[in-house]
Amino acid sequence: MTNFFYARLAASNIKKNGQIYFPYIITCIITIAFYYIMKSLSLNDGLDSLYGGGTIRQTLGLGCNVVMIFAVIFLFYTNSFLMKRREKEFGLFHILGMEKKHLMRVTGMETFYIAILGLGFGFLFGIVLDKVMFLLILRVLGREVSLGFYISREAIISTIILFLAIFFLIFLNTARRLGFSKPIELLRGGNVGEKEPKANWIFAILGALSLGTGYYLAVTVQNPVAAIAIFFVAVILVIIGTYLLFTAGSIVLLKLLRANKRYYYKTRHFIGISGMLYRMKQNAVGLSNICILSTMVLVMISSTTALMIGSDDLVSSRYPYDFIFYSKEKVYGQTDFSDREAVITQALENNGLTEKESIRLRTLEFSALKKKNGFTILKDADIEAFINDFEVLDFITLDDYNRTTGENRTLNDDEVLVCSNRVKMKSDLFVLDDFQFKIVEELKSFEYVGGGALASNIASSHIVVVKSEEILNELYEYQKEQFKEMAQEIDYIYGINVDGEEEAALNAYMEMRNGLNNLEVPENEVTGRVESKVEGAQGFYDIYGGLFFIGIFLGLLFTVAMILLIYYKQITEGYYDRERYVIMQNVGMSQKDVKASIHSQILTVFFLPLITAGIHLIFAYPVVEKILAVLNLSNTRLYVYCTIGCFAVFSLLYVAVYGWTAKLYYGIVKK
Repeated sequence: MTNFFYARLAASNIKKNGQIYFPYIITCIITIAFYYIMKSLSLNDGLDSLYGGGTIRQTLGLGCNVVMIFAVIFLFYTNSFLMKRREKEFGLFHILGMEKKHLMRVTGMETFYIAILGLGFGFLFGIVLDKVMFLLILRVLGREVSLGFYISREAIISTIILFLAIFFLIFLNTARRLGFSKPIELLRGGNVGEKEPKANWIFAILGALSLGTGYYLAVTVQNPVAAIAIFFVAVILVIIGTYLLFTAGSIVLLKLLRANKRYYYKTRHFIGISGMLYRMKQNAVGLSNICILSTMVLVMISSTTALMIGSDDLVSSRYPYDFIFYSKEKVYGQTDFSDREAVITQALENNGLTEKESIRLRTLEFSALKKKNGFTILKDADIEAFINDFEVLDFITLDDYNRTTGENRTLNDDEVLVCSNRVKMKSDLFVLDDFQFKIVEELKSFEYVGGGALASNIASSHIVVVKSEEILNELYEYQKEQFKEMAQEIDYIYGINVDGEEEAALNAYMEMRNGLNNLEVPENEVTGRVESKVEGAQGFYDIYGGLFFIGIFLGLLFTVAMILLIYYKQITEGYYDRERYVIMQNVGMSQKDVKASIHSQILTVFFLPLITAGIHLIFAYPVVEKILAVLNLSNTRLYVYCTIGCFAVFSLLYVAVYGWTAKLYYGIVKK
């Protein structure tokens, strides 16, 4: 027999078995496109212009690894069903005279064809979907985003290498199964079921510990800096726990249902539960994948949607004034900023902008280490050891506070007001090493111009209002003594609100920057920097437009993968159960009873992934909230509403997929 014969036979086999090969080929195409798009996004140069672009690259890089693991599990899972359905065919070929090495050549050619089809259409689908999604996001946002249409040569090469390796491993696994199988086993293979699995308590305990540890890390994290690092660890632990618990827990659940005589010995329950119990090991993998994909979809879409919807509030929080001037005082109380303010005022006049209000204040900001009974100055050696307790303190005087807010508060020397942007102090005392003050009130909000700068800090921050400049100076000298060359200078801040057009504000901002850069100052002084709300808002919309694009893009991809996984799981079980249902129909089971049994079987475990994904989402809330705080979203209520809305929409989609796949299942098993 020639190699051409094997090639024709392989092509003929794929065509004749199209009903089971077509979903497998689609699975390969979707998985390849999925990985390529993820890899391409991680290499997109547009990420460099996003706020936190480095972190996003790391996240997408981790996502590529997750997709790679998912691809191996998913493709091996679907291929194992395909090969099991064809074992009888291979056994017949073997009895008719084909040796095992000939069968291996045929399966090798089949794997080669599928690899070519998968890679070819996978790249085509991935590139087209990348472009379609990009244009769709542009239309939704009504503006340009920094992530352009991008075809990555490196992503293509990486995808080809990965999936050729996967297909080669699949072929080796198939060859192994053929090599160790006897002809009679192959002839009976499609009809041989699994042995009844035993409840694996070791898996159950390990799964519970892994899931519990992941939940604990997510719930107990306090600092947004630590939240980013802990999030990845928690995700891995939750994924491991989900797989182990679904594998062990689903078997326990089915055995408990079988032990319930009143429930089990009913027509609609008997066939479904007995059938699922004997193949639950394989079924549990599919359920776990559906759960993990559902959780990923919900987290990504809800968080990025919250960022996009809340972008106006984020801009207002970050830029409480139209123009903000910052400068460091090189020597306490001896720097004159009148020449800088003159440049700013002249730029406003030149562009027809009228000042509505302005504020001037001085702040001292430095890092500190949160302790049980207060704060201590953060030493270099403490940074990595206590990253979860790293926070920022920002001191201002009572006079500046009253002038900024229009209030007329009073304080004693040992009293302070405190406003925290993320983690509340929840104490009656503010302690910093040897400094101790009584907290008169913990303010709910304090939107002054320094608060805008604090909003960009990734660490939790506290504004502390002290009575006088003398106390502020003492704190300055103390941190200077502790930090030495790393000590912070006192900031001088000048904020202005104006009336006028946005274009005029942008022109004035550019004129301010140029004027400050050209200003001559003594060597030991700095000119400072100016920020514009209009210019900053454009950057924010670009940032969150890009993140929204990534979130929706990957969310839709995960949704497609989830639907495909549910579809393949249902037709797989349909073919497994077909002969059992045909026999039951031959002995008198009605079509009505068949449909009732199918719905009972599917509903028994079908919605477990969705329910578990909802639980994952609840426990993920604290850590996701902290990560969103890094991106300046402090409106937790908005995130909660977006999460509830996304879960409701996703649940409707899940129910629709259930109805569709239940019909497919019925079409396979009915007589």
